[in-house]
Amino acid sequence: MPPLSRRLCLFCLALLPCLWLAFKVIQNDLGPEPAKTLVHFTGQWAFNFLCLTLAVTPFKRWLHWRWLQTHRRMLGLFALFYACLHAIGYALFLLGADWKGMGAELINRPYITVSIPALIILIALGATSFQFAIKALGKNWQRLHYSIYAAALLAWLHVVWQVRASYFDAAKFGVIIGVLLLTRVYWHYQKQRTVAAKQPHKQE
Repeated sequence: MPPLSRRLCLFCLALLPCLWLAFKVIQNDLGPEPAKTLVHFTGQWAFNFLCLTLAVTPFKRWLHWRWLQTHRRMLGLFALFYACLHAIGYALFLLGADWKGMGAELINRPYITVSIPALIILIALGATSFQFAIKALGKNWQRLHYSIYAAALLAWLHVVWQVRASYFDAAKFGVIIGVLLLTRVYWHYQKQRTVAAKQPHKQE
């Protein structure tokens, strides 16, 4: 498949959850608590795309899907897109745009508290994901984009602290994030060992 067609296909697939949600809203078919359904659905897809973004490098190394690397920015931007829909939905439909109430929510509900820095990180990563920002930030760009790991952990805590009955989603996302992060720790350790092994040869 040509690169442009592949990009367009991925874009359409990534947009499907949003289109499905819009269809359900038009049909007035979001269940007895439509606001909660909307907020939960967009939050879940924000986490899905965050995991997909983190999975790009493992897929490239394990499955040799090098073509996916060029679409990582788009996947990350969709994570931001659904995270923004999640936050806006919460503020408008669950809080009724009560901004004073938002302050109380931040203090009294830890899962809201940890979600704010996660959203800020995603916004910062989205704003600096373009070529001009990469050139402007130089080496600092990579350091900034490492913060996606912090965003993933904060997003996971956001899920865990909301649990009232079933821990399935929290456990599922915890395993996915754990595997993706520990894989990177292992690769970093391997790289450090390789560099250390070469040092005596350089001195000789």
